[in-house]
Parts: sequence; structure tokens; C-alpha cells
Amino acid sequence: MNKKYAIFDMDGTLVDSMGYWKRLAGEYLETHGVLNPPKDILEKIKPMTMTESAALFIREFGLQGTPEQVADDMNAMMDEHYRNGIPLKPGAQDYLTGLKNKGVRMCVASATAEPLMKACLERLDVLADFEFLLSCETVGAGKKQPDVYLESIRRMGAKAAETAVYEDAIYAAETAKRAGFYVAGVQDESNIDCWEKMERLADEVIEDWKSAAADL
Repeated sequence: MNKKYAIFDMDGTLVDSMGYWKRLAGEYLETHGVLNPPKDILEKIKPMTMTESAALFIREFGLQGTPEQVADDMNAMMDEHYRNGIPLKPGAQDYLTGLKNKGVRMCVASATAEPLMKACLERLDVLADFEFLLSCETVGAGKKQPDVYLESIRRMGAKAAETAVYEDAIYAAETAKRAGFYVAGVQDESNIDCWEKMERLADEVIEDWKSAAADL
């Protein structure tokens, strides 16, 4: 990677959290009496922000409260994991240090709420590597739209062509690619089934951070 700027996704890219998120919707719905929610609903929410997911749950299952209130409740369930349990992916810290030593300016752009991002990355001792954290909630659009990436480069004073976007989600990588960014696809247990597609799409792929750090 020879770009001057880098935008990192967090979940599934820097931290090993996708299993927690995969279980969250089911766990939350179960506490509200919805057992075994349809699989298509769980698939549908993958690219959504938390508030968008909450609005869908309210419509589909008649939950009480506003989308913002339901989103707050789900964020609260994840808060403990981010503060105490979710680990950094092996080698990620060395990779970030390598980019920082090369003068690359970095930020995080994630669907996760900014307070949760901050709590997690601070505990994992990598928060200082990033100029800022930006949530899809803040820009009002999930990663099927390029808004969060475009706002990130606006804040850094960068152009898409000189910025690398690190993503594990294929739909997010597609969005970044269409918007003119250099895309680095990061392997995760959540994208094994579509990894060949990621290899075709991305400008480079990272199967593990340890090897990628050694190659910087």
C-alpha cells in the first residue's frame, strides 16, 4: 500500500467482533419475545446502520419505542463486549504502527457508534493511531452509500484516489471501489464464502495482518 491516507473499517477488519454482532440481533429480539427470527431479516440488516435495523425490527415485530431508542438498547448490549472482551486481530497493531511510521494519515469509518469505537480502540491501545473516528450513524447512511468515506477524506483534505479503504465486507468494498478509492480487502471468518469475489474486486488483499505488516 503506497497511499498517503487510509480509512479503516473496524468490525471484522481491525477487531474480531463479527461473531458478537452476528448474535446481537437474535439476542436482542429474544429479550423482546421474538424467538428464531427469520434468516432473511438477519441478512437484510447486515448493511444497515443500527438505527435502520431498529426501524426494521419495529416494523416487522411491533416493538415499542422509536428507532433511536431501540438502537440505544442494542448498543448498550454491545457496550460491555467493546469495553471488556472484543480483541484486536493478531498483527493489526504492528500494521498500524508500520503505516504511521511511513507517515500515512489514518481514520476509522464504521457502522458502529462512535462511543463504542472509542471504548474498544482505546482499550486495545490503538486509538492514538487515528486522527478521528467516524460512524455511519453520524453521516446518516450505511456503507451501501459512499457518504462515510467521502466525509472521511473531506476531513483529512484527501482525494479518493490517494486513499486506501480497508474493508472485510464485500458490499462496503464495492461501494468504496465505485467511489474511486484504492480498496484493500481484509479476510475474516464472515467473508470466507465470498473471498474469491473480494480477491477479484480489491486492489490488494490481506489474509492476515502479521504477514501484511512484515511486507510493509
